[in-house]
Amino acid sequence: MLVLGLETSCDETGVALYDSERGLLADALFSQIDLHRAYGGVVPELASRDHVKRMLPLIRQVLNEAGCVATDIDAIAYTAGPGLVGALLVGASCAQALAFAWDIPAIGVHHMEGHLLAPMLESTPPAFPFVALLVSGGHTQLVRVDGIGQYQLLGESLDDAAGEAFDKTAKLMGLRYPGGPEIARLAERGIPGRFVFPRPMTDRPGLDFSFSGLKTFTLNTWQQCQDSGDDSEQSRCDVALAFQLAVVETLTIKCRRALKQTGLNSLVIAGGVSANRALRTSLEDMTAALKGNVFYARPAFCTDNGAMIAYAGCQRLLAGQHEELAITVQARWPMEQLPAL
Repeated sequence: MLVLGLETSCDETGVALYDSERGLLADALFSQIDLHRAYGGVVPELASRDHVKRMLPLIRQVLNEAGCVATDIDAIAYTAGPGLVGALLVGASCAQALAFAWDIPAIGVHHMEGHLLAPMLESTPPAFPFVALLVSGGHTQLVRVDGIGQYQLLGESLDDAAGEAFDKTAKLMGLRYPGGPEIARLAERGIPGRFVFPRPMTDRPGLDFSFSGLKTFTLNTWQQCQDSGDDSEQSRCDVALAFQLAVVETLTIKCRRALKQTGLNSLVIAGGVSANRALRTSLEDMTAALKGNVFYARPAFCTDNGAMIAYAGCQRLLAGQHEELAITVQARWPMEQLPAL
């Protein structure tokens, strides 16, 4: 089955072609970072308009790269939520219109399920069951995964997600959008131990997260540096390192707890923050100590992309799922509501 995948949940337009027999044939992505950077964050209306502008050219590009034509496509998968409603509607309306015109089925895909399954696109995919750490801009969740659609939520962020904390902290420190890569870049030059930040909610049982207080602690530390006249580039790097270490160690502690609680030894990390090298190293060391394994997607498939949507949609289509001709999206959509295959 050849599936066209469309991703428009936020500020990246992703298109890909995935074949159930041959694997990923082609993928293309347009990032709106430069468009939104001037505003310090995503502007929903601008995001929607840019998706409209980019969608059809990217579809043509992917078809050309794969050496395919429209009549070769067997089905279309698109992101139906969660995400920005206006942006989601662009992908949903495009997918349903093409499905109607080409007389093929379409299916709406859960954005976070796409991220969760992205490591399946790699040469050594994880086997079920496993624990998944989903860390994207708006989500930080620990999930037990027994199969596609078989999800048990173990813990989640009670306020800011890890990705949000990175972006908001960077903005408070005067760094440019998006903040995650900027914090990571500065942290590489930081002096370890100069600042030590708290590891929130690690001193109590449970698998939930909270990063709002850590964000405030970082802001107060940076303001103290400025008030004392020590707002040098090195101080900025030291604060960035302390913040990143606190987030990474907090996530690692919770992942270790989740593995021990479930009795599993395979961990999957997915979402934009999973591209962070410090986090990958920390989780690799932790799982190795437990004689387990950690899996993640290549960096290009950690952020939003069409390949993960095409793959996730293909698995559900192969199981006989599809949708009626209707344009339906959900800004909020608990992943536990998804049907099991």
